[in-house]
Amino acid sequence: MWAMSESVSVRCPACRREHLYAPPSYPCTCGAPVAPRLDRHGTATAVTHRAWAEDWVTLRCGACGRRDQWPRPELGCPCGTVLRIAVAGQTATAEVSAEAAPAPAKRRLPFQPVTIRTARDAVTAAAVYLRWLGYRDIRRADQRPPSGIGIAARGLLAQVDPTVHPASLRDVECLWLTAMTESAACAYFSLAGYATDARTRADALGIPLFVLDLTGTPQPANGLADELDATGAR
Repeated sequence: MWAMSESVSVRCPACRREHLYAPPSYPCTCGAPVAPRLDRHGTATAVTHRAWAEDWVTLRCGACGRRDQWPRPELGCPCGTVLRIAVAGQTATAEVSAEAAPAPAKRRLPFQPVTIRTARDAVTAAAVYLRWLGYRDIRRADQRPPSGIGIAARGLLAQVDPTVHPASLRDVECLWLTAMTESAACAYFSLAGYATDARTRADALGIPLFVLDLTGTPQPANGLADELDATGAR
């Protein structure tokens, strides 16, 4: 059994409302749950702008020792303020206790999705999925794509499109060209699917296409994505 994350009391700095918050856990590649330790004496801050370095923390899995980046804990207050929750110790590092984690799994465990409510959730869902596939060193891409949000891993460049418009032929080609300059493979994640010519071009260029449903589960949208989903990172 996975241990439940400990809840802490959080006060909204805008409306002073009190909330009880427990951080979500995310599955490490080894199968163990990873969650940050919260600072019980820390103060929640309002999120006024987004920056990759502030949205993610590095957590060490207590079962296998692997370090990866995961979403920094946040909470939405009914007053409309998004609260960034204080993490214990150094703000960039937290751990899950070894006692709370199961032994490393020999085979890949079922994917644990992240519910999508915001554009940030879509990026998180794609990053968690890529980590589940076995990609490492996930981070924001060095080059910003013409649309959507770029994320990178070792040997892979991915684009996440959280808009309500299907990804276009130009979007797919721009991703491929950028990946070529970095000598990396690429993959595309879209909430609204793909235009017909974009699908055709992706097949020709060797780009796996995924559609993100609101549960946060990437659904393969072409044969290349089916293959990647089945085999994982190589």
